[in-house]
Amino acid sequence: MNTAYLLTGGNLGDRVYNLETARELIEEECGAIVKQSSIYETAAWGPVSQPDFLNQVLQIETPLSPQKLLQVLLQIENEMGRHREERYAARTIDLDILFYNDLTVDEEGLIIPHPRLYTRRFVLVPLAEIAPGLIHPILLQNIATLLKQCQDPLDVKKFIANNAAE
Repeated sequence: MNTAYLLTGGNLGDRVYNLETARELIEEECGAIVKQSSIYETAAWGPVSQPDFLNQVLQIETPLSPQKLLQVLLQIENEMGRHREERYAARTIDLDILFYNDLTVDEEGLIIPHPRLYTRRFVLVPLAEIAPGLIHPILLQNIATLLKQCQDPLDVKKFIANNAAE
């Protein structure tokens, strides 16, 4: 079995339902969810004004190779109505592989660890919640340290469903 960390997120439709559905499909098609972070809300990343995102990090145990895992995640996104038409566009669901064991992969369409995770607070905050001591295999620093060093100014706050109409 392999350990992978995934970022789930979205900012269109019923965001909570979409994260729940993604978790269910990931567990059915990719492997067991071992840990999951709280759900966090943050402003959209990028140049376009759009609704806030909900994000969550999952640790899974998977028999799938990194390439097959990516293929299945892209299928789940497609099933859930994700259309990759423009970068940083609003989306129902976004599924990213952050880490896969301690592998580094750099091939067309797949880079592991995720190349920008250390620059994004919306990734590091939920990741640090469930794996603060996880070592980035290229930067050779743990997630807690990367979070402390992160320059991203976006506010990332725990999402409380009772306070929001989804």
